[in-house]
Amino acid sequence: MKEQNYKNHRRLVTGYHGLTFFISVALLVLSIYSLYASLKDHYDLRYSVMFFLTAILFNLMFYYARSFALKAQDRAIRAEENLRHFVLTGKLFDKGLKTSQILALRFAPDEEFPDLTAIALKDNLNNDAIKQSVKNWKADNYRV
Repeated sequence: MKEQNYKNHRRLVTGYHGLTFFISVALLVLSIYSLYASLKDHYDLRYSVMFFLTAILFNLMFYYARSFALKAQDRAIRAEENLRHFVLTGKLFDKGLKTSQILALRFAPDEEFPDLTAIALKDNLNNDAIKQSVKNWKADNYRV
């Protein structure tokens, strides 16, 4: 695996972000077309409605499966980084830090972490600005 940095830290899983997304959108589009064709030609709507509802359900599951997994990862990262901040400074994170800022701070090595945390809080840096401020990138190879 090549060294992670700001430019290449985002990871996409082809099977999920590409194939599954394409299939879910195609399923939804085809179900809408099927429903339209059934209405236009006065066919029995039961199968078209079931197809449409299945497509909606599949798309909702696709969205929420990803959303719930990311929320769980966010909570774990927040706890890990709060512990790291406590170990390095003797204090927990300031309540003013946003989750997005904490997620970005995870890329800072221990030497940069406390100062960058203070700057992020004081200047209200967004996650992208925090990531760009990291001088010696600390890879996170677990989050997808």
